[in-house]
Amino acid sequence: MSDVLASLRHLLPSERVLTEPSDLEHYGRDWTRQYPPAPLAVALPESVEEVQALVRWAVEQNVALVPSGGRTGLSGGAVAMHGEVVVSMQRMHRILDFDPIDRTLTVEAGVITETLQQAAREKGLYYPVDFGSRGSSQIGGNIATNAGGIKVIRYGLTRDWLAGVKVVTGTGEVLECNRGLVKNATGYDLRHLFAGSEGTLGLIVEATMRLTDPPRAPQVMVMAVPDMDSLMQAFAMFRARLPLTAFEFFTDKALAHVLAHGGKRPFDSEAPYYVLVEYETPDEATSEAALAAFEHGAEQGWLIDGVMAQSETQAAELWHLREGITESLASRTPYKNDVSVRVSRVPAFLADMQALFAREYPDFEVVWYGHIGDGNLHISVLRPEAMAMQDFVTECGRVTGMLCEVLQRHGGSISAEHGVGLLKKPYLDTIRTPAEIELMRQMKRVFDPHGILNPGKLFDS
Repeated sequence: MSDVLASLRHLLPSERVLTEPSDLEHYGRDWTRQYPPAPLAVALPESVEEVQALVRWAVEQNVALVPSGGRTGLSGGAVAMHGEVVVSMQRMHRILDFDPIDRTLTVEAGVITETLQQAAREKGLYYPVDFGSRGSSQIGGNIATNAGGIKVIRYGLTRDWLAGVKVVTGTGEVLECNRGLVKNATGYDLRHLFAGSEGTLGLIVEATMRLTDPPRAPQVMVMAVPDMDSLMQAFAMFRARLPLTAFEFFTDKALAHVLAHGGKRPFDSEAPYYVLVEYETPDEATSEAALAAFEHGAEQGWLIDGVMAQSETQAAELWHLREGITESLASRTPYKNDVSVRVSRVPAFLADMQALFAREYPDFEVVWYGHIGDGNLHISVLRPEAMAMQDFVTECGRVTGMLCEVLQRHGGSISAEHGVGLLKKPYLDTIRTPAEIELMRQMKRVFDPHGILNPGKLFDS
């Protein structure tokens, strides 16, 4: 290993090859916190050429590489626990080009999501893919997991805004996929193949992202809902009457944790469910339609109470009730499920899911919330303080296997927006057929013939 490290330090300046235990722990894991990090080193390239050199070095030395962005994933996709070299993109953080005609920004993979959003705003435009980790997640990681977030109902996933991507394959070759074209009917669209590939096919080094017009006067409401059927009725009503940009929900348990961590209660009424609606208000008629929709929902018994933001500050406070959930649960080291079903199947799936959890988790607190407008639910099982972590993970893994059976019945997915990584790998065959998994393995062998890129993630080669 000392010879391997010495050769790595000949490749990059010594200050960009990290081996201190604190650095290895920091860069060797993501937000799952369930896997002990044990990388050999951390490499910090600053150019595409250096990434190419790292890949070729890894092939020669037979060393695995784990790509690293903001490490905000929740599936263990960025974990290095078997002596790999972590390739952190944090120094590749330049905005390379803005094209006002095509309305695109070309950036390096290490650009923070919020930095891209701000750069778009400075040009009078909008990058709409958004989530709570916007301040630390990186564009390369967003693409590698095809990140979704809180605006999918209106704007779709990262893949939908990816105009072009530059990737270094497992042989050190550079691929420039699509080159920002709107129309390109020249065979397989490799650009979209890398979206969601979790770093197993290539290292994303640059991306060209499409921008759009900013939302017009976004408004936020939070409402209390008596039951899940009412929530779906309210969703159908608001979607029909308003230009929605987000439709999020959370339970009373989730709200209680946020309030305990400094959140502000939106109103005095209490309910088992709450919904946050964001919509554009381009004119007075839309504002009136929103009030009329709330009144109709209240008359029908779908809505118990509600509040409309009266300022940007209050809008941020209302959004915190939803976006602050993950942070408020962090100290409990939750086991997370990130699942999806078709929107029309949400009520039936939730009924089966709740019955499963009531039976199998009688002594665990389960907090769930999510993007009801796109059928994505986040489930956090909280570890009892007296329970050992390994026992907790084992028990949650057992129940997750049962959850997969419920998802199968409802045509759902075990991973909606955080990828498969290590955490969900044991359950991949409950969602994908053997033929699909074998095709994925074959694709990996084409792009990564030496098996050095993020091995063990998604599936075992």
